[in-house]
Amino acid sequence: MNGREWVQPHLKQQKKLMLVTVLLGLIGVTCAAMLMFMSGYLISKSALQPYNVMAVYVPIVATRAFSIGSAVFLYLERLVGHDVVLRILANMRTKLYRVLEPQALFIRSRFQSGDILGLLSEDIEHLQNLYLRTIFPSILAVFVYSGFIITIGAFDVPFALMMALLLGVIVFLIPFVSLLIIQKQHIQLRQKRNTLYQKLTDTVFGLTDWQASGRTTEFLTNFMKDEEDLVTMERRIKRWHHIRDAFIHLVVGITMVSMIIWTGEQADVGNITITVIAAFVLMTLSITASLAPVSDAIERIPSYKDSIVRLTSVEVEKEMISVQDDEQKKEVAGSATIHFDSVSYRYSEASKWTINDVSLTIPIGKKVAILGKSGVGKSTLLKLLTGAVQPVKGEILLNDEQAHLDNLSTYLSVLNQKPHLFDMTVGDNIRLGREDAEDEAVWRALDQAQITSLIESLPEGLDTPMHEMGKRFSGGERQRIAFARVLLQDTPIIVLDEPTIGLDPKTEHELLHTMFQAAEDKTIIWVTHHLAGIEQMDEIIFLENGRIAMQGSHEELLRTNKKYRQLYEMDKGI
Repeated sequence: MNGREWVQPHLKQQKKLMLVTVLLGLIGVTCAAMLMFMSGYLISKSALQPYNVMAVYVPIVATRAFSIGSAVFLYLERLVGHDVVLRILANMRTKLYRVLEPQALFIRSRFQSGDILGLLSEDIEHLQNLYLRTIFPSILAVFVYSGFIITIGAFDVPFALMMALLLGVIVFLIPFVSLLIIQKQHIQLRQKRNTLYQKLTDTVFGLTDWQASGRTTEFLTNFMKDEEDLVTMERRIKRWHHIRDAFIHLVVGITMVSMIIWTGEQADVGNITITVIAAFVLMTLSITASLAPVSDAIERIPSYKDSIVRLTSVEVEKEMISVQDDEQKKEVAGSATIHFDSVSYRYSEASKWTINDVSLTIPIGKKVAILGKSGVGKSTLLKLLTGAVQPVKGEILLNDEQAHLDNLSTYLSVLNQKPHLFDMTVGDNIRLGREDAEDEAVWRALDQAQITSLIESLPEGLDTPMHEMGKRFSGGERQRIAFARVLLQDTPIIVLDEPTIGLDPKTEHELLHTMFQAAEDKTIIWVTHHLAGIEQMDEIIFLENGRIAMQGSHEELLRTNKKYRQLYEMDKGI
């Protein structure tokens, strides 16, 4: 995905409303300038004490009209402009979701929670300023600048060129210099804010650990120091803004003095009347006020680029995703032979191989347990199987097709350590496996998961609210409900990623027995860290340093492998 795709499509889609926004702004600025012009003329004309009030009647009416017009058109410009920006923001959020959604399986391995929060609260929200504070004001300033110079040029071309030079300093030179000086600081400021988001979210999620370790004060001290560094950086930027604004005011002052001198000379030679001297001066003041925001608009461009780069960086590689149509899914849904052919994977070129030259074939209906200590590559192996990441070397085939993300709904269903149960009814949670399932199919899945009696005993049955994360039920009950969802999905492969961790031995034994019995006609890949229930597996694979260190049936390994026998006896407490 090109970074331009976060901006250009919206410019094309909303170009008509954007043109309306700029036009309304131009009319509003023109009304404001004419209000100052007519006010200056009215004051000067009234100072001459005209004999008849009708001599100033037209300027009075015009002043009132331009006053109302200025307020109305500038309000409409803001109204239409914000409507355009909110439409764009909605499209950007949808686009971000569509980029992140295919990566749900491995999003935690690529991003911290603070990264996602930063994308939503900083980058997406920040890009609204690209339109409100940069594009619209810059285009408007160019039109106002050009119109003013042309107007002055109708009276005096040399003076118009001098005004073009003076106001050009405000519209072009100062913004360019401001961009050069402040661009790095803007990027650093945004990166510092994103870092604080990361630290804050990580700490909130690990708050219990901080308190248990007694390091709460340490976190607060470090966080406050980082926040102080951020404030210092913001002060440095504001200090430059004060210097820049002072220089702009100096140029405005020179422009105003030049206008006073020029109008006086023009009045002396009779080109204009003395009553419009104040009118031209006040109009110029209004014009310069509409040009001043350009510097602030232009210097923000690097921070917009940084936001676009961050948004672009979340795109999943296209080769990771391969979408199948419904007919293809029907063809493969009934079977799935898994083949790992010399697969190797590492998360970066500087890191060690997490999976190193693994070759493996799992026929249809086979029950395989994958064991190993933490960090040996069990979870990475599952990510490779589901297509969440692609092998650096070798290939993974499912029915002679390369594994990809779409496999999750076509071939595989997953029950992990903490399956997400939503704050809705039991029936709705289970139907996430198949949205169009009838109640009969849901009850059948519950029966296979051996939790029917519990759900039937509840007054509301399938309509019983589960509350957030399913907290209404115990750990074992939550796993059974989640397993019913897996069964309803009815895929040929079921992946069990340590689903019994944290359960007591009795509940664990009963849950494993239920799972293996209900899925007896399916391929089971069971990732575990200990050996309870291992006897029911057809094959056991023990990973060590990213390689297969042991492989065979339970009986075979007990008979031939001393290390496995020791592990089994330790796990059984023998």
